[in-house]
Amino acid sequence: MNALAATNRNFKLAARLLGLDSKLEKSLLIPFREIKVECTIPKDDGTLASFVGFRVQHDNARGPMKGGIRYHPEVDPDEVNALAQLMTWKTAVAKIPYGGAKGGIGCDPSKLSISELERLTRVFTQKIHDLIGIHTDVPAPDMGTGPQTMAWILDEYSKFHGYSPAVVTGKPIDLGGSLGRDAATGRGVMFGTEALLNEHGKSISGQRFVIQGFGNVGSWAAKLISEKGGKIVAVSDITGAIKNKDGIDIPALLKHTKEHRGVKGFDGADPIDPNSILVEDCDILVPAALGGVINRENANEIKAKFIIEAANHPTDPDADEILSKKGVVILPDIYANSGGVTVSYFEWVQNIQGFMWEEEKVNEELKTYMTRSFKDLKEMCKTHSCDLRMGAFTLGVNRVAQATILRGWGA
Repeated sequence: MNALAATNRNFKLAARLLGLDSKLEKSLLIPFREIKVECTIPKDDGTLASFVGFRVQHDNARGPMKGGIRYHPEVDPDEVNALAQLMTWKTAVAKIPYGGAKGGIGCDPSKLSISELERLTRVFTQKIHDLIGIHTDVPAPDMGTGPQTMAWILDEYSKFHGYSPAVVTGKPIDLGGSLGRDAATGRGVMFGTEALLNEHGKSISGQRFVIQGFGNVGSWAAKLISEKGGKIVAVSDITGAIKNKDGIDIPALLKHTKEHRGVKGFDGADPIDPNSILVEDCDILVPAALGGVINRENANEIKAKFIIEAANHPTDPDADEILSKKGVVILPDIYANSGGVTVSYFEWVQNIQGFMWEEEKVNEELKTYMTRSFKDLKEMCKTHSCDLRMGAFTLGVNRVAQATILRGWGA
């Protein structure tokens, strides 16, 4: 089942639990707007190259739409639609005043020079500048993009609308980016894990963790979890996988990955088959890489008692069913990885106020939001006698449905 089918299925199950009117259900599912634009740029060698840029704006009942811009050669329209919809529910679960969006450009950023990427970003911004905005749609970085991409969008957008730092988040600090944004998703994963374990009378200290993916989210989650006394016994990334049953020295691994661009070759752990990472013996599994990695083929082999979904849609519905029968508790992506968008919201607020916060305040506020969301999610689980995934979906869908009705948009 692809990401869109799985997201639609979860939405429909939540809508049924909430008893939503069928017309309202249908209107909540249809995207507000889908944008597709041609972006032609001169390359460094003087030839012209054309790319397709796109933006799916899913829902704006609760506020401006919010979501990443990715640069990737294979852009699947279904996946983008699913991720835009997930952002709508995620921002509602986090109780921040946004709706969902997603977009990007079909290109391979590794094959473009910095100046070509800049030209491409500026042309894309020229094509969509009147469809995004501080109170309309606020992009952020995603796969293949980062703070520099956001700086180019901000500059190009400002040529049309005046200096507008709040039009994008995930910016460089010098252009109004927020302190603590870099670590936000990983920190949110740690706060979510803490909240879940507290519920089960446990703490992070002494638990054995396996982390699949050691990019921004996985590496920050590993660092913060190990600082809380958690034992990281195995880690993988695109270069390979490593294991040390006594616990990996995370500061040393972070130093190694910086120097060697991956975990491969780290001498404080043994290399293992990357395909076995998800089924390694541990208490808590953190998939922090790609979607669809936990499926019916490997779900029975998983030994973890808890799964924290740091990636988007890492568990497919078949695996969900198998794991639920095994008694594995899954903390769903639309709650577990919402730390990033929550701190993006803090950045937007700081830009609008023209008043920047200290990092300590950012982290404290993030903990408050993650802890409150978990309590709200658990309430929905009790009300509807459902698991955490359905608790999160009913919480998010209900908030969007209520806003839609209150605004007079209920069909």
